[in-house]
Amino acid sequence: MKITTIQLSEDTKEKISSFGSKGESYDEILRRIYNMAVKIQLREFLMSSEKAIPIDEAIEEAKRMWPK
Repeated sequence: MKITTIQLSEDTKEKISSFGSKGESYDEILRRIYNMAVKIQLREFLMSSEKAIPIDEAIEEAKRMWPK
């Protein structure tokens, strides 16, 4: 794995380190934070009520689209 350097303010560095445990690298902390953020975004996307319709409307629409 190629290692890179990023510049952070002292304040940001302290905030990031507050999420870590003793002996945990910044890379490990940031990976964990990233993984949590991805899960949160996915949950928000899946649970979004935007474009959602009530189940009874969905059933009626399905009956119209796929009549017996």
